[in-house]
Amino acid sequence: MAKKVKKAAKASKLKIRPLGEKVLLKRVEAEQMTKGGIVLPDTAKEKPQEGTVLSLGDGKILDDGTRAEFQVSKGDRVLFASYAGTEIKVGGEEYMLMDESDILAIVG
Repeated sequence: MAKKVKKAAKASKLKIRPLGEKVLLKRVEAEQMTKGGIVLPDTAKEKPQEGTVLSLGDGKILDDGTRAEFQVSKGDRVLFASYAGTEIKVGGEEYMLMDESDILAIVG
């Protein structure tokens, strides 16, 4: 139980703040085993195109000077395009930073 508390505390100390229409995601873990029961080595795993929204920027600036509201919110599980965003590594953890327009759907 103590490990869960440490992990939650670590996530709340994240010092990355997306700008503009950018969204910060944490990619979901890749499947360890196929539906048929075959265990996949790390080199054979495909990176999932699914993640959880951790943080949002301020929104896109529109022509009239106002900011557009995001269609996703913090905590949403989303699907994104194959080559979308930029992978970044902070404190040994991997994150994705992308435009909201690269997000295809909200799951669930």
